[in-house]
Amino acid sequence: MSTFDHEAFWSTRYRDAGEEYLFGTAPNKFLAAQADYFSAGMRVLTVADGEGRNAVWLAEQGCEVSATEISPVALEKAAKLAHGRHVAVNFLQADILNWDWPQAEYDAVVGVFIQFATAEERPRQLAGMKQAVKPGGLLFLHGYTPKQLEYRTGGPSAVENLYTEDLLRSTFADWEILTLHEHDDILDEGSAHIGRSAVIDLVARKPV
Repeated sequence: MSTFDHEAFWSTRYRDAGEEYLFGTAPNKFLAAQADYFSAGMRVLTVADGEGRNAVWLAEQGCEVSATEISPVALEKAAKLAHGRHVAVNFLQADILNWDWPQAEYDAVVGVFIQFATAEERPRQLAGMKQAVKPGGLLFLHGYTPKQLEYRTGGPSAVENLYTEDLLRSTFADWEILTLHEHDDILDEGSAHIGRSAVIDLVARKPV
């Protein structure tokens, strides 16, 4: 069990950003490209959503959005963003590494750059995300690959925190994988994710 204080670490980062949003206020590029999957009335859970950029965008698509985040500083900024964009999001303070995950409640679960889990913690984290999806529902996951350690334009510095195609194919072997794609991209997401990046996209459907 990790003794690292995630809440203090992230609250410090978000607080140090001041009025700025660490990862910007626009949705993540991968998530925005999946817009056709989202429709009014869908129940969506965003995981470790930070300052709310992805949850707010999903709410703007008409989705009923809940968003978890461990940092109260980030949640305060997220609520401000939602208010300014005139949407409602159910923001929840939660440590997803120690959380009673919902059971088959959501049409979609979204995890964007949530790679703070260690190799030991990650199976529990991903199992919780899978559990929260309704049968026939979707899971969206976007993160860095080990090649990102060469670029150093964001993300964790520990290779074991990063995703590989083999890891995700194995983790979602019991689901229908709709998209699994490793590629380089140019990110421009606030001050924290900027420049050439090595990323991987996953869209998977839970069996009915």
